Amino acid sequence: MTFAKIILRVILAFVGNVLAVVVAGMLVPLKNAPHSPHLLQWMLLSNALVVSALSVVALRIEWRGWMLGVTVAAIPLAIAFVNLIEGVVFLQGTSEWGGIFLYTIVSSALMVPVWMLLFGKQDGPAPEHYHPIDSRSLGERLWRFAVCDLAYFVLYYGTGMIIFPYVKDFYATQHIPAFGIMVGLQLLIRGPLFILICLGLTRMLGLPRLSGALAVGLVFTLLSGAAPLLIPNPYFPDSVRWVHFCEVTSENFLFGAIVAWLWGRPQLAHAPALRQAA
Repeated sequence: MTFAKIILRVILAFVGNVLAVVVAGMLVPLKNAPHSPHLLQWMLLSNALVVSALSVVALRIEWRGWMLGVTVAAIPLAIAFVNLIEGVVFLQGTSEWGGIFLYTIVSSALMVPVWMLLFGKQDGPAPEHYHPIDSRSLGERLWRFAVCDLAYFVLYYGTGMIIFPYVKDFYATQHIPAFGIMVGLQLLIRGPLFILICLGLTRMLGLPRLSGALAVGLVFTLLSGAAPLLIPNPYFPDSVRWVHFCEVTSENFLFGAIVAWLWGRPQLAHAPALRQAA
């Protein structure tokens, strides 16, 4: 596929994504819709980041047809689901989380045929990618998963402690869960789910270890941190939103890179004989 064709398909995917968001907003209207003088510009920039990141995945993914469309569309849906879990726990003053998730489901479903039609019929055979989970023994899977889970916990609380002085006044007015609930939420739910998402990105991108770590970190943080927090929302004042933007983007980039590095193709697998065996 030529560079011009790639750019054209990315632009069409962006148009399709904007239309999907508009239609989803009509089908699932939200009561607490954001209001901002520059809301449209922020939404367009956010959609552009999402489409750019997902287009990279769609170009690299080893599947074709509906499998490609469903998989690519499911990535932001899975990330939104994990993020909404924390929203429910922290921001209990709203009852609209179900509506937000339904809106995300509808917009993601509308994008399935878009991704399939634009990227599901690429020229040439589908690439064979390294399988980061299947290629490891049970023992290797367990210790890598545990290290990644602990890394998420450390990054989450480490970056949270750095930005806390800037958001403490806001959270003084919010319900803060007990420490045990917070630890369980990160170690047992969000951490493991984010690991699975990053492992999926590692396999779908199919890049060498170092470049794969950087790519997974970038794609993951664009989809899970940058794009969602660019848009003004009724739950965070702008000052708090931008502090969390800096926190989440740095935290998620490092986390995605760590997961992809630990689970990436071993260097020995680049030897010609082993590459042919793979």
